[in-house]
Amino acid sequence: MAKVLIMATDGFEQSELIKPKAALEDAGFTTDVASPDSGTIKGWDQGNWGKEVQVDRTLSEVEVSDYDALVLPGGQINPDKLRMEEKAVAIVREFVQAGKTVAAICHGPWLLVEADVVKGKTVTSWPSIRTDLKNAGAKVVDQEVATDGQFITSRKPDDIPAFNAAIIKSLQD
Repeated sequence: MAKVLIMATDGFEQSELIKPKAALEDAGFTTDVASPDSGTIKGWDQGNWGKEVQVDRTLSEVEVSDYDALVLPGGQINPDKLRMEEKAVAIVREFVQAGKTVAAICHGPWLLVEADVVKGKTVTSWPSIRTDLKNAGAKVVDQEVATDGQFITSRKPDDIPAFNAAIIKSLQD
């Protein structure tokens, strides 16, 4: 069965990590949460700090060859911090170069911009980063889920059911 890496750090949008992780595990897939540091990371939930999630691997311990897909939760804080981490950006590039599924929701596509992998791709995101995606050469659409080859993107927490379904479908195909 497929193995999925979820990359996040403090300030991840709580629902955008916890709900996809649960859906993937319910579908029989294995998930690992990776972050710059070991221990736990804290979610952001409707304007307040939320639940903590256990980190399974530090970014330096990640071997892309061990995984079939990458999930990038949003939240404003999380991807902004991760795109400043050289190793996080390198992991995104490596997943893309390997042709593996890369799924990003909300502000998560900021990491796709930073990794310079969206040129010519059809994607969606939270409205405030759509200009960044366009400037990186992406074709931006406003729909609950956009799938373009290995890329799966969604706009916001309300889109999580469609986002999860698209990831699961990509791993089952």
